[in-house]
Amino acid sequence: MGEEKVKEEALQIIGMFQVLPRLVVFDLDYTLWPFYCECRSKREMPSLYPHARGILHALKDKGIDMAVASRSPTSDIASTFLDKLSIKSMFVTKEIFSSWTHKTDHFRRIHSRTGVPFNSMLFFDDEDRNIQGVSKMGVTSILVNNGVNLGALRQGLTKFSQNWNTSEKNKQRWQTKFSKK
Repeated sequence: MGEEKVKEEALQIIGMFQVLPRLVVFDLDYTLWPFYCECRSKREMPSLYPHARGILHALKDKGIDMAVASRSPTSDIASTFLDKLSIKSMFVTKEIFSSWTHKTDHFRRIHSRTGVPFNSMLFFDDEDRNIQGVSKMGVTSILVNNGVNLGALRQGLTKFSQNWNTSEKNKQRWQTKFSKK
């Protein structure tokens, strides 16, 4: 499926949801591209997973901000690859540093740089431990197996909607309960 077709389908998927995340955060290695940066050379020309570019462009068209959260020990290579792929400017912040915290530090930085609350974020990653850690912060997190694709986007937006609706209902219950007193 070509990039334009993917973008079209992604726009249709995004259009199905009333509630959208304010920020979508992507891991890099095995999420946006099919390799580990530290195993590559800056001189190489990297490639993205087949659906990745179309999805990034669709989110940008819809005015949804995007960020990167990567634990790559070679941030210079990651940054060079984002440049070579002409997608570096699509991200409002790029947190690329090695860490033992399963990305919770990355998300604290993303939050402080963007002001976006954790419950308004959607995150895609290929490692379960990162999904678990970041989910506990209130971020809707989706585990991807073969990189980000249209199925993962649909799953992520569905789960984000469900989480958002649940938290809104709880907020209303709480307000009703305390406004009666």
